[in-house]
Amino acid sequence: MTTSSELAATSAPSGPTFGNPGSRLLLRAGMMLGILAGLTVAICVGGERLGKTLALGGNTTSTDDNNIVIGTDHLRLPSNHIRFAEQRQTGSAERVDLYATWPELQGYSDETRNRFNDVTRTDGLIFLQISQSTMSRDMSGRIAPIYSHLFEGNPSEGPAGLTAHRMKAGSGYAAEVFFTGPPGSAGASGDYGIRCILPERPELATSADCQRDVHAGQDLVVLYRFSSQLLPQWRAIDDAVLHFVEAKLVR
Repeated sequence: MTTSSELAATSAPSGPTFGNPGSRLLLRAGMMLGILAGLTVAICVGGERLGKTLALGGNTTSTDDNNIVIGTDHLRLPSNHIRFAEQRQTGSAERVDLYATWPELQGYSDETRNRFNDVTRTDGLIFLQISQSTMSRDMSGRIAPIYSHLFEGNPSEGPAGLTAHRMKAGSGYAAEVFFTGPPGSAGASGDYGIRCILPERPELATSADCQRDVHAGQDLVVLYRFSSQLLPQWRAIDDAVLHFVEAKLVR
């Protein structure tokens, strides 16, 4: 005769239960597979995002405007023209560093990416630094009272109508050549002037061999740099840089 306890035993499920050691092992294995699957997805997504970040190298294709106030001047600058991520924000700043393609003066984008990333091409970019003026005269205004007294030897002919001057040893500019010429852009404060460290060979040129500073806005100084390979275009560059900055000023 079958007892009630025997009936309960025979009607109980014959498969594994959570109290069974084998069942717990299967559960743990399933959980581990789930965790591994989640990690795989996270690595794939994170790796893709990291890859995009590394490819940008700190650049951005965003054209969102940043309202930046330097001294008494208000500039509205798109993010893809601003070199450093920490400067891409609205508010007061001591300075802002910019870059742009030459001759288009465009910012970083999918179309211009190669121009910014190709280190072998030094003539494709212009670099600008905008800050509050600390001197009453820009580089053109300093030629007569300062730089002319540091010229040494006879001047020589430079590219595109410029005159080249060697600088005195011990002056702090001995490694440089100072170029002068007629006024560059309209409204310039005086004769054109620019300092350059000329490479021994053209292929050794960098993206910042030459530098010049000009006044803009109410109280701004714009220091801009470009490759010595672009010196023959000095007048066009000077004009374009001033127009670029003036266009970004909010009156």
